[in-house]
Amino acid sequence: MPQLRRLFAGAAPLFILFALVGCAGSGGPEPATLTSVSFDALPGWKADGAWSAVPALLRTCGGLADMPAGQSLGGNGDAARLAGTAGQWAGICAAAEQLRPRDDAAAQAFFEGYFQPYAMTVNGRSEALFTGYYEPEVQGARRRGGRYQTPVLALPKDLVQAPASQPNAPLSVGRMSNGQLVPYYDRAQIDRGALANRGLEIFWLTDPADAFFLQIQGSGRVRLPNGPIARVGYAGKNGQTYVPIGRLLVERGEMSADQVSMQSIRAWLATHPDKAKALMDENPSYVFFRELAGLPTDEGAPGAMGVPLTPGRSLAVDPQVLPLGVPVYVETTDPLTGTALDRLTLAQDTGGAIKGALRGDLFCGWGPEAESRAGRMRQPGRAWLLLPRALPAT
Repeated sequence: MPQLRRLFAGAAPLFILFALVGCAGSGGPEPATLTSVSFDALPGWKADGAWSAVPALLRTCGGLADMPAGQSLGGNGDAARLAGTAGQWAGICAAAEQLRPRDDAAAQAFFEGYFQPYAMTVNGRSEALFTGYYEPEVQGARRRGGRYQTPVLALPKDLVQAPASQPNAPLSVGRMSNGQLVPYYDRAQIDRGALANRGLEIFWLTDPADAFFLQIQGSGRVRLPNGPIARVGYAGKNGQTYVPIGRLLVERGEMSADQVSMQSIRAWLATHPDKAKALMDENPSYVFFRELAGLPTDEGAPGAMGVPLTPGRSLAVDPQVLPLGVPVYVETTDPLTGTALDRLTLAQDTGGAIKGALRGDLFCGWGPEAESRAGRMRQPGRAWLLLPRALPAT
């Protein structure tokens, strides 16, 4: 029997628009071809305000410092090779720490001196797709009662995973029954009480839809009755296949594909209370959380690197293709204003719906504007990797 272990309680948010609609195709990501370019080839580079990306880079550096020096940053092909290992970034990080606050010219010179931009293409294509995610705020309480009836659950102790049988294959997640690994309870079973009386409830929310979308985002803020805000982050999921309910609504003629957004789906759920629970239960995937104590309210929740996410500067990528921690320059548009959104981001997160080199998910922050932007973001654009010009020998 393969060795089993409890599902790792790390931070790996799920993401919104492709999670809502789904995407066609499966299998491993196609390799990216990298072509070196000058910084002049990056649209809006000189107007970006390079200093604004430095705090996010310093958070990346903190994450790299906690890794073994020889650990790869991930990705594949030239991207992985040129990104090097965690320990090889020590000189870059030391130089970044010396930058004067809010000095855009010095920050721009730093990035131009230490990094080489690379255009990315996949089978000759360069157009990327950018979606957005955010940290929702929901109403909740630590005890059940009154209008607080929908639980936020911690990771169950019987949720285990078996090592993949082949490289890059997904892990088998489930629970043990009569000595065999069987699928874990799905959403409908959990909602009917399959995990009741285990003491897993860490919060109780007022709205089942809030709990559903909190699971899509993977982290959030719970505003308690007496005013304070508690933070929750991703702890694991039940291993069931994600079924995007936006796709189901399109298939059933309730809305067209171009109408699908988080806002339109929430509106449908609110106006169809007799059908809402059944629709959400058609997505068997279920996410468990952990409370994140001591996080400042002006910081995002930790991403896949374990460092706080920075609004507008943290990007979720596919770690099978792109290294985590590296700068990624993004050219796209703002879904709310239609204006150019050209900026330097840091690849600090991952997401189940983010597949391939030409996909990115921009962390939009928290609050109503972040929710509106993230829920509507499905923008075409382009992306460039910034990889170290030179790395010390290992």
